[in-house]
Amino acid sequence: MPPRLNLLTVPRTIVYRPKVAASSLRNGVLTRTSPLCRNYSDSPGADRSKDPSTQPLGGVTEEAATTADITGSKGPELEQGTPVEEIVKDDKEAQEKLPKVMQDSIKSSGPKGSRSFSTSAIRRDFHTEGLIQAEMPPPLATMPPGVKFGLPTLPVPADAHLKYRYDPAVKLFTNLIMEHGKLSVAQRNMALILTHLRTSPPPNISPLRPLLPGSPPPSHLPLNPTLYLTLAIDSIAPLLRIRSQKGAAGGGVALQIPVPLGLRQRRRIAVEWILAAATKRKNRGSGKGGFALRLAEEIISVVEGKSSVWDKRGMIHKQGVAARANLKLGIRR
Repeated sequence: MPPRLNLLTVPRTIVYRPKVAASSLRNGVLTRTSPLCRNYSDSPGADRSKDPSTQPLGGVTEEAATTADITGSKGPELEQGTPVEEIVKDDKEAQEKLPKVMQDSIKSSGPKGSRSFSTSAIRRDFHTEGLIQAEMPPPLATMPPGVKFGLPTLPVPADAHLKYRYDPAVKLFTNLIMEHGKLSVAQRNMALILTHLRTSPPPNISPLRPLLPGSPPPSHLPLNPTLYLTLAIDSIAPLLRIRSQKGAAGGGVALQIPVPLGLRQRRRIAVEWILAAATKRKNRGSGKGGFALRLAEEIISVVEGKSSVWDKRGMIHKQGVAARANLKLGIRR
């Protein structure tokens, strides 16, 4: 058998030779050529700050002044330029084409530096500033010792608590759309719903299914998404529920009895109806905001009177009117 080849020993036999420097043959003698060197650009200690080629070119005015100096004529002044207002002072057509800022500066007769506009990005409201100044705490001289930010006003309002920082309808809706105790996911969906209500066009209210009396115009609803949501929930919230009482009619026959509901109970049923109708909608996209988008579209359809939730509300009220004869009221003497 032929001997095995060991590839590891091959590089050891290779001889590395450096590259031969460039050389030239002059008069039969081999001499080394030195690399080319540009004294202007390659010399490390050369001072090129005063070289004419490194100086910036002058402006049009400076060039005109130099030309006038050479020819012996009168050129433009370099110390002070001519303002644009003085150039177009007698030209009405040129003034109309100027920017708004320069037009105001020409028309204004106030002192130099004054302007009739504001460049601040903060909207100044005198009434708001007055309220802010009125609500500011008193100076440190009038505060009791040891107090830095002022004492709270007493009595403390009932809603001045961490649990009451959200609107009651928004909090109830958020808790009902929460799944598996994931409150942060429910709050994110709630934020997407309110954002969609805020950016959606004004709804078209149906005269056959009006909203609550005293509600704002449809064009004002997107400006306040919390009111938008509350109005949709309260408009379809049923006033009662039907309770089936066994044996009330005799012989084990159940009797339908209408029971009035409180505000929180009415809103809970309305939100459950909206959730049931939203789950039947087709998802128009993918991602985390699909469910929130369907809920927002269902709320808009409720306000416009196109949702099937209105039929549920009407059916419950019809049953309540038919079952009111089953109520046994006490005899008044």
